Amino acid sequence: MMRFKGSILAFSAITVLTACAAETPPETSGDKSYQDILLTQLIDAKPGDVITIPEGTFSFDRGLSLTVDGVTIRGAGMDKTILSFKNQVQGAEGLLVTASDFTIEDLAVEDSVGDAIKVNEGDNIVFRNVRTEWTNGPDTKNGAYGLYPVQTTNVLIEGCVAIAAADAGIYVGQSKNVVVRNNRAEFNVAGIEIENTQDADVYNNVAVNNTGGILVFNMPNLMQYGANVRVYENEIYGNNTKNFGHKGTPVASIPAGSGVVVNSHDKVEIFNNDIRDHRTANVIISSIFTSNYGDKGMEETFDPYPEQISLHSNRYVGGGDKPDGLELKALKTAIFGLKGKFPDVLWDGYINDALESAQICIQDDVQVLNADMPGGNKNPRVEAEPFSCKLDPLPAISLASAE
Repeated sequence: MMRFKGSILAFSAITVLTACAAETPPETSGDKSYQDILLTQLIDAKPGDVITIPEGTFSFDRGLSLTVDGVTIRGAGMDKTILSFKNQVQGAEGLLVTASDFTIEDLAVEDSVGDAIKVNEGDNIVFRNVRTEWTNGPDTKNGAYGLYPVQTTNVLIEGCVAIAAADAGIYVGQSKNVVVRNNRAEFNVAGIEIENTQDADVYNNVAVNNTGGILVFNMPNLMQYGANVRVYENEIYGNNTKNFGHKGTPVASIPAGSGVVVNSHDKVEIFNNDIRDHRTANVIISSIFTSNYGDKGMEETFDPYPEQISLHSNRYVGGGDKPDGLELKALKTAIFGLKGKFPDVLWDGYINDALESAQICIQDDVQVLNADMPGGNKNPRVEAEPFSCKLDPLPAISLASAE
């Protein structure tokens, strides 16, 4: 299990709040006095404050919350400052933040009852060198999300590690202007998930041993639709962990062995990634109709079809030999035989009849399987011509905290 550190943001002219003297930091889990200290610091925080948590493992039996703008929470390192919620009996998250201009860095949150760190409706959010983990490994009883900014703007997630979330290790939902870089996600259902988010760059990440590596989803009945997502220069490999998501959730439909999955999203550019060794397919492009949400009702304005999807300059190795689920196994055997395998790109075949083409452009030298799921898999076929097109590159994301 690989862990690493990223860069550390330097601050000036700030007030540092220390939990106790540096020469005598509290060390043990179950330190109720430290829980009270940190709760008080969060309640009393003022804009510009830095709350410094010393090295050690600290146990909490209730969730933490912050409602003040302009606060930084800083530990001594993701493997040195550990906030353990294994004994949590109160609260839906490890840490809930409803504030802007927030930074959290150099610490770990372990074994929260629900989501590890949730930031709701804030602007200018930074997660740096943070680890979230459920130490028992993949388990449906784990919290859903590790890092979880939702309805946020100007978000940077870098140098973080997310392990064993029952939904997504790193999740960005209904947000705008996002950079997710230099992170590692492993043993989650979804390693990294960008959902209903506009203008996001996802690059230089490692996604390994998840059910699905990197997901770009658009879901109905939410406040915002997503568009303009670039996924590039990532290492995405061996994401073959059995799906342990909660039944009925969108990620519960992800077959084990999925590298990159685009579902009902528009304007996605996937390029210069290393994508390899996924037992179902290295890339899956699908509509809402092949997820668990396809029959739950959609507003009339929701576009269920993936459109303006561009794949180019990616490198693919292996995969497709042991697809997950009876339907996919039967499909593979029917087309390619017992010893055959799916091609690198699997498309469910749903298309907007109002358009002249599938709106999926693939310049990589790979085969594409049209699974013909609208037709009940009666006419599955390997195709090339419908995808022989080129789309203009999407613009890079500009984010002050990422400079």
